Amino acid sequence: MSRIGKQPVTIPSNVTATITGQEVKVKGPKGELSFTVPQQIKVQKSEAGIEVTPAEETKLARAMWGMSRTMLANLMGGVTDGYSRALEIHGIGYRAAMKGTDHLQLNIGFSHDVVHKIPAGVDVKVAGAKQEIVTVSGIDKQLVGQVAANIRASRPPEPYQGKGICYQGEYIFRKEGKKK
Repeated sequence: MSRIGKQPVTIPSNVTATITGQEVKVKGPKGELSFTVPQQIKVQKSEAGIEVTPAEETKLARAMWGMSRTMLANLMGGVTDGYSRALEIHGIGYRAAMKGTDHLQLNIGFSHDVVHKIPAGVDVKVAGAKQEIVTVSGIDKQLVGQVAANIRASRPPEPYQGKGICYQGEYIFRKEGKKK
């Protein structure tokens, strides 16, 4: 039994959820999202919220059970509060700047600037005295996390000097350099 899957997803008062077949559409104050539940899972609305149960007793159905419930909970959180990820840029001369509204330009020690195209539904802001904090926010948790991961992947933090792009609050394991 899935401990996560057994719990119903509560629907906040300012959110409307509609279920048509295997598709769940959620509309709230921040926007509208939808998720197509896998065929191995049954979805139904009750007074407790949205309940998910496996349609058959297979290993794949049990694996999809908790994942489907979590995806529906992420939809509820996205349309009510939204999600955000903050990135810090460490290094001398490293900085970020917005180029228009849909491009993020990073100066991170290469001979050229790295430009990331920001997809629709994601908002990126650059802050800090030296333009070293990048905040990625939006209503789709998966898209926000993927955009933040793509930005971080352009220059991951290195363990010797600590230069690079890391998540805010992320611990970078530091190594000792060469000894004479």
